[in-house]
Amino acid sequence: MAFAFALATPLLASAQTQAPAGTLNEVRVTAEGDRVDLQGKRTQVTTDSTGLPAGVTVITPEELGTLNVGRDISNIFRRVPGVVANNIDQGDTGNGFRMRGFATQGTHGADTAVYVDGVPQNMPSSQAGAGHGPAFLEWLTPDMIGRIDVIKGPVSALYGDQNRAGAVGITTQTVPASSSVGISLESYGGRRGSLVLSNRFNDVQSLFIADAYRTDSYRRDGRIERDNLFWKLSTQLGDGLYSLRVNHYRSESRAPGYLLLPDLQRGTVDPRSTQFNLPGFGSGERTALVFNRTPASGEAGWYATAYGETFERVRGTSTSSVLQTVGEDDRHFYGGRLAQNFVFGDAASLFVGGELRRDKGDALRRVWRNGVPTASYINNQELDLLTYGLFAQGQYKLTQNFKLLGGVRRDWFDYDIGNRKLPAASTDYTSAVTTPKIGAVWSVTPKLDIFANIAEGFRSPAAEQISGSGATGPLGARGGTVFDVAPSKVKSHDLGFTVSPTASWSASGVVYHTLNQDEIVAQADGSFKSVGETTRKGFELESRLRIDSAWSVYGSYGRVLEARVNNPLPNTGERLSVPRHQVKLGAEYRQRLGEGRLTVNADAYLTSGNPYYEGTPQTQLRTMPTYTRYDLKATYDWQQFQFSIFAIFQPRRFASDIAYGTAAGLLVSPQPRTQVGASMRYFF
Repeated sequence: MAFAFALATPLLASAQTQAPAGTLNEVRVTAEGDRVDLQGKRTQVTTDSTGLPAGVTVITPEELGTLNVGRDISNIFRRVPGVVANNIDQGDTGNGFRMRGFATQGTHGADTAVYVDGVPQNMPSSQAGAGHGPAFLEWLTPDMIGRIDVIKGPVSALYGDQNRAGAVGITTQTVPASSSVGISLESYGGRRGSLVLSNRFNDVQSLFIADAYRTDSYRRDGRIERDNLFWKLSTQLGDGLYSLRVNHYRSESRAPGYLLLPDLQRGTVDPRSTQFNLPGFGSGERTALVFNRTPASGEAGWYATAYGETFERVRGTSTSSVLQTVGEDDRHFYGGRLAQNFVFGDAASLFVGGELRRDKGDALRRVWRNGVPTASYINNQELDLLTYGLFAQGQYKLTQNFKLLGGVRRDWFDYDIGNRKLPAASTDYTSAVTTPKIGAVWSVTPKLDIFANIAEGFRSPAAEQISGSGATGPLGARGGTVFDVAPSKVKSHDLGFTVSPTASWSASGVVYHTLNQDEIVAQADGSFKSVGETTRKGFELESRLRIDSAWSVYGSYGRVLEARVNNPLPNTGERLSVPRHQVKLGAEYRQRLGEGRLTVNADAYLTSGNPYYEGTPQTQLRTMPTYTRYDLKATYDWQQFQFSIFAIFQPRRFASDIAYGTAAGLLVSPQPRTQVGASMRYFF
C-alpha cells in the first residue's frame, strides 16, 4: 500500500453529464471505475479536487446507489477512508462527521466545513443541535446528489469557517438518467416513497424530487417523520451555466435518549427502553433558494453563488423523569460568493474571490418541566452574525511533472449579540483571521505521485463563548461577562503519495500532523478562554483492486496515533474521544443475469480504541467497546425496473459508535443486531 493525499479546490458548482432519456445508469462501485481516477490529474492545472495535493475522495451517484443509506444520510460517507460518520439516532439532530482526530463526541459535524452548491451548511452557535458548527444534512436525499468531494485537512482556500479537519463539497444533481418513482420498506417501520421528474422545457432542464420518509426505532419511543422537496432549473446562457434551486424540508421526531452501558451489561435496563422514561423530541423546517453560475466551457471564467434560507429547529433532551432541556434555533441566512478563475495556458491558474454570510435570528435553551416550558433559561440570545472573507488560490507548473500550489484566506467577523438572559453580557464582537496554505505534487513516474502540504484552518468562536450566560436562571438577571476569545486556528502538515502499479490496482495513503494552536475551553468558573494546544497525528491507507470483469475489492485502515490536549485542565484527562483504529473493507460482484444486471455489494466497518473518561473528577480512563457493522446489498436492474434488498448486521451487543463518556459511565444508544429492507424503482 501507499501513502496518499490531494489538495482540493472544488468548483462552486458543476454541471452533470446528461444520459440519454429512458436509459438506466449502471449502478456500481468498483476499485477504479466509480471513484474518480487521481492518477495523471494531480499535476494538471485544474480546479477539480483530484488535481490538488491533499487526501481527497470523490463519491459519484453510481456509488451512492450501492450504499445502504436508509434513515441516515451520513451513510453516504461510509466507505471514505478515515471518516466516522453517523446520526446519533435521536431524531434529526445533525450529522456527525469525524476525521483526523477532530469532532469528538457530541459535535455533530463541527470542525469539518460542509458546503452544498457553494452554500455553507455548518450552523454557528446552534442551540437545537450540539454546540457550534454542526452540519444538518437531513434535507438531502441520494437522488439529489451529483457529486461529493471529501477533502482531508484544511488545504483548500475555498473553504472557511470550521475547516480544521477538512472540508466536504457537495454538488446537487442537475440531470439524472431519467424520471422514476420508488418505494422502500425497512425494519422497525421504515418506509419511503420518492418521485424524480426530469424534464426539459426548450433550453431549460428541470429536476423535481419529492421524498417522504417515516420510521420507528429499535427503541420503543423513537420515530422520525421527514418530508423533502427539491426543484432545480438549469440552463446555458452565453458562456455560462446557470441554475436556480429551491428546497424545503420538514421533520418531526421522538428520541429515546441514552442508556448507561454498565446497566445494560448487568441486565438491569431493557436496551429498548427510554432514558428516564421520558422521551425527547424534535422538529425542523428548512427552506432555501440558491442561485449558481459556472463557466459553460472549460474552467476559466467567473463563478457566482447567492442564497437565502430560513432554518427553524427544536430539540428536547431529557435530564430526569420530569425535566428536559429544550434548544431552539429560529434563524435566517443570506449570503453568496463571487470568484474569477484566470487560466494561463496549461502552466498556471489563479482563482480569486470573496464570500459573505449573514446569520440573523434567535438561539436559546430552556428547562421544561413535565412537558411545559419554564422561565428558567440556560441561555437566550438574539444573534446578528456577519462573516465575510477573501480568498486566492494559485497553481504553477514548474515542469511537466512538478506543480506548486498556494492559497490564502482572510476572514472577518462582525457580530452583534444580544444576551436576553444576562443583558450586561450583550456585546459587539469584531475579529479577523488569516489562513495560508501551500503544497506541491511531483509525478515521479506516470504511476507514482508524491504530495506534501502545510496549511492552516480555523474555527470561529461561538456566540456563547463570547457572551456567556452563567448559571441557569430567568431572563434579565444581573451580572454577565464578555470574553475576549480569538478564532481557533490549526496548522496541518501532510505527506503522502498514490501509486497505480497496474491498470486494475491502485493504492494510496497519507500521514498527517495537526496542531490546534489555541483551543477554546470552558473554565470551572463558567468563563471561556483560549487555553493552549491540542495535537492530532495519524495516517490512512487505502487500496482498491479490480480482480476481473465481475469482482472488485477495496480496503482502508485509519490510525490516529495521537489525539490529546497538550495542557489539560485540572481533574480532566488529556486524551480526546476519537477512535484510534478504523477498518473498512468491501467487495462487489457485478454480472449480467438473464435479461438484467445483478450487482452485489458487501461492506465491513470496524472502529476500536475510542477512549473516554468517567468518575468525579473525570480522570478514570476507559475504552469504548469495539464496534463492527456489516452491510449487504443486492440490486437487480431489469428493463425499466430496479429491485434491491439489503441487510445490516451489528453483532456486538451494546457496542456502538454512538456513545458518550460521562462521570457516571458510558452512555450508549443501543442498536439492533439485524436490519433488513427492500426497495423497488420504476424508471420512465
